[in-house]
Amino acid sequence: MAEIVNLRQFKKGKAREERAAAAEQSRALHGRSKSEKLRDKLQAEKAERLIDGHRREPGSSSPDKS
Repeated sequence: MAEIVNLRQFKKGKAREERAAAAEQSRALHGRSKSEKLRDKLQAEKAERLIDGHRREPGSSSPDKS
C-alpha cells in the first residue's frame, strides 16, 4: 500500500526547506566579519588603482588630472 501523506504538512515542510536554503545562501553572501569586509574593500580599491594606473589615456575618472 501507498504511504498516506498530509498535503498541508508536506507543503509546509517544503516551504520550510526553501526558507532554510534561502537563509543559508544569504548567510554565505552577507554573513561576513568586519575584517573580511574591510579586506574585500581594500582589495577592490587596490585593483581599481592598478587598472587606473595602466590606462593609456587618463580619463575624467583620474582625480589628479583635470
